[in-house]
Amino acid sequence: MAHIKQTERSRRRAGTSMRRALRREAPSTVGLLVDAEDFAAMRHYRTFTFEDHAVYLQQVEGLLRTLAAQGMHTTVALFDPEDYAEFCAESGLEPDERTSRSRFTAEIAAAGATVAYTGQPIDTLIPLLVSRAVRRATWEYATMLLAGLGDCAACGQDIGRAAFDRASHLLMRLLDTAGPGTHHLVCSTPTENEQLLAVLHTARDMDGPARLASSEGAEFATVLAVGVALETQGGVVLRTTAPGAPDRVHGWRLHRGALLPLTAGEVFSAYCTDADTGEPVSPESGVEYCAGFDIGADEPEAHH
Repeated sequence: MAHIKQTERSRRRAGTSMRRALRREAPSTVGLLVDAEDFAAMRHYRTFTFEDHAVYLQQVEGLLRTLAAQGMHTTVALFDPEDYAEFCAESGLEPDERTSRSRFTAEIAAAGATVAYTGQPIDTLIPLLVSRAVRRATWEYATMLLAGLGDCAACGQDIGRAAFDRASHLLMRLLDTAGPGTHHLVCSTPTENEQLLAVLHTARDMDGPARLASSEGAEFATVLAVGVALETQGGVVLRTTAPGAPDRVHGWRLHRGALLPLTAGEVFSAYCTDADTGEPVSPESGVEYCAGFDIGADEPEAHH
């Protein structure tokens, strides 16, 4: 009998150990209310028991540290109260339930903006998460615009797809021609309702191709494609950093599916003017404002 009990205890310990191992391999997601306004909106729910946003952020940071100490991979997702209310209404869920918040967090982790927790302070994590959310919203809006353009009446081509292909070609030619260094690109494309901005960071060695994340490349190309398709007055600015040399800033304007180089004076004016007020901004020390260079991209075969 004692032997049987000992065997049963060993089995239970083994089962507990395996469950702990599996728990460490199961990723976790934490939904984060980044500002006081969103926090206040959630306080209307009885089951949301936090009373102070600063204390809430401290507790979230503590939770993230605990999960990391347990060897678990954790992502942080932007929790939007309005989106949560809509999700509950569409799914038939009671919003004043913890399980509903958990389901919503799982949904936004699968399809929304997230940031992997790697030990960064909460004050660093929040701007990263907000920036990621803005980028994703911009991408989704630009994708929707392209998808709604339909087919070209002259040739039957999907206008949005053709514009994206053209924008991807322009981007790759720009990166190929930029040469070695760390590159920071910004694309600005005005639309009827929004000023779309896309940012891309990439690096290139002396001999290798440019390295960029596929998602960032797709976001940048999509925003540029809107300018190609709608023939808006869009533009691209490239800032290159290389060891032992001042930063160089180049610029181009988008015109009928091509990127036309700006002069050095135009680049200086664009970079040293406040976009909101139009007031001049002091130029940065150690930065050269240069004319855009020819990226060698062929002209579009046909204009639609």
